[in-house]
Parts: sequence; structure tokens; C-alpha cells
Amino acid sequence: MRSCLLSIWYILDPLYFFFTRLTLIDKHQSNVFRVRLTRYKGKEVVLSDGTRIKKNDILVKIHLHNVKLLKELQHIENAVRRGIMIYQKVYQSMPHLADYINQHKRKDEIKGVIGITMLHKGAARLGFEVMKPSNGFYRLFKQVAHIPILYFTTKQFTIKNIPYSYYLMISKEKLMCTYQAEKS
Repeated sequence: MRSCLLSIWYILDPLYFFFTRLTLIDKHQSNVFRVRLTRYKGKEVVLSDGTRIKKNDILVKIHLHNVKLLKELQHIENAVRRGIMIYQKVYQSMPHLADYINQHKRKDEIKGVIGITMLHKGAARLGFEVMKPSNGFYRLFKQVAHIPILYFTTKQFTIKNIPYSYYLMISKEKLMCTYQAEKS
């Protein structure tokens, strides 16, 4: 049943990609990010490096390519091993994200990167700051939206055990300092 639903998701994913105006940051698709520019709509945030993110600031919103990850990880039973592999794939994708921003025509306007995920453990080691969204309705919406991912990734899926989603944020400067230096 799960593999059938995953196949359907794989077929529908290009529609999701189109309607959410996502962009691939690596034409060879060796990374797990799909991105788009967005305007920040939350409360003002000051990141640890002093970067101030205010309402309507331009950020790069990252989306994990979930169906691609699920296809690659579907035969790995151990949840810890799956988590390590996702961490490694995100880590390997970060320099591509830095390049994308550095080459973007609006790079001077971009303040940082934002994502929302249930997978926040290990995010600090990647340079992200983890924050709970302040809007309760949005938190609930994202919790419900992540149900399909949970269904495919956990053996004992129950509605009671849906984790909260968190914002991951990193300033453009911190991203560049951390991941541009690594490439050289």
C-alpha cells in the first residue's frame, strides 16, 4: 500500500513543483533542496549573528525534495540511520544553496534562508537556528500538512504522535561563511 501511494506521490510531485513556483538549485539534481524566494510574514527575529529578519524581508525558502528522499530511503528500516542519511544529504546540499544565493540576481536583497520542518534535530550543527512559529494556526496547518511524510517514514504512525514543525533559519552571511569556505 505504501509503495503504491509513494508512486502516486512521485507522479503528482511535478504538479506540486509547478504550483508552488519552486526552483531546482542544481540542474544535476544531486541535492535535496528546491527553493523559491518568499517574503517573511512572521514576527521580527534577531539571529545569533545579529541579522534582523523583519516582516516582508526577502528570504530563500527551502523545501526538502521529500518524494526523492523517500524513494532513496524506503528500504532503510532503521530510523536513526535514515536520519543520519538525511543529515548528510542536507549537509552536502548546503554549498549548492550558498552558490544559488550568491549567483541570484536579487542576492543583495536576500537576508537569509528559511524552512519549516519536523526534522529539526541536527539543524543547529548545520548552522540553522530552530524557532517555533508564533502563529498557532500556522503551526497546526503545518502539522497536518506533514502527515503524509510521517505516514511514509514511520512504521507505527498515529495521529497522537505528530511532532511540531519548527522554522529553521540561517542568515545569508552565516551560510556564506560556513559553506562557501568549505568548497575551496
